[in-house]
Amino acid sequence: MSADRLVPALLSSLREGYSLALLRRDAVAGLTVAIVALPLSMAIAIASGGTPAMGLYTAIVGGFFISALGGSRYQIGGPAGAFIVLVAATVAEHGIPGMVLATMMAGVMMGAVGLLRLGSYIKFIPYPVTVGFTAGIGVIIFASQLKDLLGLTLSGPEPGPILEKLPVIWQSLPSANPVTIALAAVTIALILGLKQVAPRVPNLLIAVAVTTIAVAVLGLDTPTIESTFGAVPAGLPAPRLPSLDWALMVAVLPNAIAFTLLGAIEALLSAVVADSMSGKRHNSNMELVAQGVANIASGLMGGMVATGTIARTATNVRANAHGPVAGMLHAAFILVFMMVAAPLVGMVPLAALAGVLATVAWNMIERHAIATLFRTSRPESVVMMVTLLLTVFRDLTEAIVVGFALGSVLFIARMSRATGVTTPEDDGEGGQLPVDGDILVYQIRGAFFFGAAASVGAVLERIGDTHRALLVDLTHIALMDTTAFNTIEGLARQAQRRGVQVMLTGTTHEQRQQLFAHGLKPPRVHYEITTAKGLSKLRHMLDGAAVAA
Repeated sequence: MSADRLVPALLSSLREGYSLALLRRDAVAGLTVAIVALPLSMAIAIASGGTPAMGLYTAIVGGFFISALGGSRYQIGGPAGAFIVLVAATVAEHGIPGMVLATMMAGVMMGAVGLLRLGSYIKFIPYPVTVGFTAGIGVIIFASQLKDLLGLTLSGPEPGPILEKLPVIWQSLPSANPVTIALAAVTIALILGLKQVAPRVPNLLIAVAVTTIAVAVLGLDTPTIESTFGAVPAGLPAPRLPSLDWALMVAVLPNAIAFTLLGAIEALLSAVVADSMSGKRHNSNMELVAQGVANIASGLMGGMVATGTIARTATNVRANAHGPVAGMLHAAFILVFMMVAAPLVGMVPLAALAGVLATVAWNMIERHAIATLFRTSRPESVVMMVTLLLTVFRDLTEAIVVGFALGSVLFIARMSRATGVTTPEDDGEGGQLPVDGDILVYQIRGAFFFGAAASVGAVLERIGDTHRALLVDLTHIALMDTTAFNTIEGLARQAQRRGVQVMLTGTTHEQRQQLFAHGLKPPRVHYEITTAKGLSKLRHMLDGAAVAA
């Protein structure tokens, strides 16, 4: 699918033909994902400072539009664990109305990124950066669940920053509730145990159901969804536009930008995972347009940020989904669960949802990837650790920006080392390069760009007093930027002052256009296809000049 055509994957899928058998496949996959998404959506919303209903609204509305309009056949959208840190900080600073407004503003920005065909650039995030910020988010999520995992009673509001949170948690340890600790431990044990012995069963739902039944039957004293947040609504609310207060819009703009950046990264990473599992290809720009619509719709329904979720998308692919209809049905099934079983949902203990998020946090820390980076690349492991530590102790947006900058500098350094200037061994036509004391011959290999321009320029400027001509072969240049063209222009200027002829060989049409734009036209600089032809032409020019003299 072309990245320039904004065609939803749903439309492409339906054009291929759709039958009752394919609908059954999508229905089974959608139901499977809905069972996984139901407890996760509530847990993520609670950890983000919202209500369980907000998580369900996001999974239903956001998930439906991401599947219906998205550029991936298998993407499942909804509230994501990666957003807990950002959403919780936004709620703490600007309240629920500010968070909802930031969600809708992020939707507008994501849609604009897709419409402007900028989606392909979002994927240029170095792998160590994604490993680092994902692991950092996992650490913060786990720290945010310590209160509910241990059943602590705090003397005041729970601080957000981890360095402020941990001392408060430590001081509150005497108030730990053994029943809550046992419920959380059973939830985690069931989730991990079922994943090992029966990987195909919905371990999250079973673990939450078992602990909920235990609380109801045994009359255990522990906080539940209903005792903490009130009854869970049995349906969707009417759409409502948030207050478009200009001062609030300015205040939440940084949060909206952070939502946009992380949402785009998460969605496209999830789509890439689906591609690798299914063999299909997604349309990045269409996916971001869908993310934009989904977040605007989620905000209108009082939801939170929706994005593509890797775990639920992978579950969808493994459940043998055929296309986007599975994701749309997943949203419909969650709505049915909400309408039919709202009273039962209210009985879920918070310790069970904390246990769910503890396993999510553990899975977000890609231990194998971290170990591999430490084992194979010290510079990239530094990038990863800097990103992780900034995520945990500073700010997620700052972590991504700094990590991206460090990764870019590392890449530039490696690319510059891969660029070299040598004397070619042949003449470009399979023959031996002739020795000529009047002509200095160099060949540049690799990427001739600003990172390598200084070292390349220093070599090219070694024109001796006996040299009457310089030939530079560009056949093996992978790319050239403006700095490279400017370096050659400076070389030509120096050669012109010393009466040295300059010949460039192996240039492409695009390179010649850029060189001409920098004033490097004949007779100031000469061009030939191969080194052999360039040497022959230079020899003829030098002999002609000698005869004329």
